Amino acid sequence: MIHEIWWSLPLTLAVYFAARRLAQWLNTPLLNPLLVSIAVIIPLLLLADISYPRYFQGSKILNDLLQPAVVALAFPLYEQLHQIRARWKSIIAVCFIGSMTAMISGVVIALWLGATPEITASVMPKSVTTPIAMAVAQSLGGIPAISAVCVMFAGVLGAVFGHALFNMLKIIPPLARGLAMGTASHALGTARCAEVDYQEGAFSSLALVICGIITSLLAPILFPVLLRLCA
Repeated sequence: MIHEIWWSLPLTLAVYFAARRLAQWLNTPLLNPLLVSIAVIIPLLLLADISYPRYFQGSKILNDLLQPAVVALAFPLYEQLHQIRARWKSIIAVCFIGSMTAMISGVVIALWLGATPEITASVMPKSVTTPIAMAVAQSLGGIPAISAVCVMFAGVLGAVFGHALFNMLKIIPPLARGLAMGTASHALGTARCAEVDYQEGAFSSLALVICGIITSLLAPILFPVLLRLCA
């Protein structure tokens, strides 16, 4: 058991950096490093008959670094303060509308598909970063682990298909692309934006933070109202 726990962290890092090199070499968003890492590590764990809790213990440090990583996104924001000051009303409006749309659509679709209130509460914060989503889900009576999966799914979709959709719709301004990606696809979308354009990454990280705050404040109020309306 100690041996298995010990090698989970090196395995995770090795697979991720190999996937990153592959994505850079082939230059396609379909080979998102996180998505490729999941596709490689899960079969390995199943073949080796290693449970997720045992694997997680060995790589827990990566999970602990999530929150500092989100805080580190503040640096690009500092460099874009002049644009933020000039357009703060539009930015707040976009993030508010995006957050409300993400929460309402998640609840309505989940209930329409027959989900229980517990599962619905887990799905509701799908478009904010993982630590916030798990905390919000727990406060609503949801399952944090399911929230984490939903967050990852939304993030991977945005990171893989977001820029192709922007190009198809001819959405060019970095401000619009960054805010849209950060609102819908949180940290994974932000990471993808930062790879494509520095300004996009900055505005995406801004949307990530603002939407996290909005969701944290409004989800406890909105969730029971939506349950009653959709009952």
